[in-house]
Amino acid sequence: MATKETGLLRDLAQLPLQRLGETFYKWPIWAYEHQLPPRGNWTTWLLLGGRGAGKTRAGAEWVRQLARDEVSPIALVGETMTEAEAVMVRGESGVLRVCPPGDKPKLVGNVLHWRNGVEAHLLPAADPERFRGPQFAAAWCDETAKWRKAEAAWDMLQFGLRLGTRPRQLVTTTPRPTRLMKRLLADERTVVTRAQTRVNQHLADAFLEAVVGRYRGTVLGRQELDGELIEDLPGALWQRGMFRRFEGGAVERIIVAVDPPVTGTARADACGIVVAGRVGEGAVVLEDCTLRQVAPLAWARRAVAAFHAHRADAIVVEVNQGGDLVRQLMAQVDASVPVREVRANRGKWLRAEPVAALYGRGLVRHVEGLTALEDEMCAFGADGKSDGHSPDRVDALVWALTELLLGGEGPRVRGL
Repeated sequence: MATKETGLLRDLAQLPLQRLGETFYKWPIWAYEHQLPPRGNWTTWLLLGGRGAGKTRAGAEWVRQLARDEVSPIALVGETMTEAEAVMVRGESGVLRVCPPGDKPKLVGNVLHWRNGVEAHLLPAADPERFRGPQFAAAWCDETAKWRKAEAAWDMLQFGLRLGTRPRQLVTTTPRPTRLMKRLLADERTVVTRAQTRVNQHLADAFLEAVVGRYRGTVLGRQELDGELIEDLPGALWQRGMFRRFEGGAVERIIVAVDPPVTGTARADACGIVVAGRVGEGAVVLEDCTLRQVAPLAWARRAVAAFHAHRADAIVVEVNQGGDLVRQLMAQVDASVPVREVRANRGKWLRAEPVAALYGRGLVRHVEGLTALEDEMCAFGADGKSDGHSPDRVDALVWALTELLLGGEGPRVRGL
């Protein structure tokens, strides 16, 4: 069966060499329908697609067109500055790759400069404070569904998106059921286009056979390959409808729970640190202080700081890995802090089941701002992982609520 590509190749073979070079950079000729900007007076174009569906190329080409139209400045927002540069700018489908030689911008520091004066500024979603001050006429946000500080970064970006006659933004992402994704989908100013991985006929056969073939039809495949927004993981212990907001009440006992990483190297797991308190017959989760890839002394200081900030009763620390080191670290930071050591003698899923049951009974509530924790809870699977990673936040949460509601010791007497 003839495809768009075979027809194009037949037509291109008849063009002279100069015309052939010009045609190579005419994006509308090559683009799939989902890669072209939708019509209408939208503010946000949300492009949801599976892995390899051409989302990055669509974003880079959109930025290139904005630069040609002298829309400036533009924000290029990735999870980190490194990802923004490596994927959105220098990547295989990044801005530098899609621009023709005579109109290729130069990257100076964290700013792309075109000859016509247009600028595109790289920004990290992981640091929302970096968004204060700058103003933009357009923005391209990549893989927004995995931003750890998604709502804070997005909100700060909106304050700066105020230049020109028609400020607008493109979001390219594989969907996940995060709070920000739901906000965007519910916004009447958002236009949504979708694409499945298999639409892209340029993907390697080995990828299609090994990955697409293996995960087709699975929940993970529906999300990562078909670009579906999977609200809840079937069989998961936590569903999003189980999260209830804390509306106030006397907090009687407060625990800081810590799930320390095995090492403090750059490849180590995060250190889960969760603060929770007893409220009547139930509990409230007060803060998620989790740190990623930090030295042991850093997370110990963070746990002790949370203890003092919340006037907690004790710190509960899992000591399965490096028990002696954990004790020494806590004593080095503040020897006066009561530390209760706990050991895991069952798998993560079995330890979490009784805690999930507490949510099902409506006994646990959350304060606002625990998006990363809630996302990890809803992605927690029977394999003991969350999205393929160690569920460090979940582990700390389980220890905190187990201590508070499932047989932990009573509060210490303050002042003794």
